[in-house]
Amino acid sequence: MNRITDTVKHLLIINVLVFLGSMLLGNPNSDVMLSLINERSNLFADWGRYRLAMFFPASEYFKPYQIVTHMFMHGDVGHLFFNMFGLFMFGPPLESVWGPKRFLGFYLITGFGALGLHLLATYMEIQMMGGSSYLINVPMLGASGAIFGLLAGFGMLFPNATIMLLIPPIPMKAKYFVLIYAVIELFLGVSNLNAGVAHFAHVGGALFGVLLVLYWRYQHK
Repeated sequence: MNRITDTVKHLLIINVLVFLGSMLLGNPNSDVMLSLINERSNLFADWGRYRLAMFFPASEYFKPYQIVTHMFMHGDVGHLFFNMFGLFMFGPPLESVWGPKRFLGFYLITGFGALGLHLLATYMEIQMMGGSSYLINVPMLGASGAIFGLLAGFGMLFPNATIMLLIPPIPMKAKYFVLIYAVIELFLGVSNLNAGVAHFAHVGGALFGVLLVLYWRYQHK
């Protein structure tokens, strides 16, 4: 197993600290959040820790700093754990090849790319629904977009590496795992079968990861 690399270690620490520190801002329950989404309250402070999440730019709850902070915010311990597990598994091999600066750039670019595709998909859905305030006020948070970028990068650099799936517990080559996962996320995003998950952010992270690796390869030709 690859040792944990410096940038990965720092990202893990930052994500955990932001998660714990955000709790000091308050953690509104689902009823309060639903009320805020439906504009029954205009008090931004009522969002508590979710003030660090990303709101659609047309929302009254949007703040510019959310463009960065949403990538280090997580909804609960499970959300944090699975994203950090992905960072721990796929980050060190990539940082070992690219070095810390390029790896950090890749992580951030894929995270912002994930946000961009998520906002585009949200905008299109809002237009189709006639300007639904519900969609405008639903926050998006988490490092999942960047993690999907790492997953795509890992699949391109180590296509024949074997990944052991959890459910079902079978081995699969990285290139097939990434492709199947991306197709599933795209299907769920289009069909909206699993509402509440930013599937297009996942697809966006993977897409920008692939494009960035291809661009770097083209530069070295």
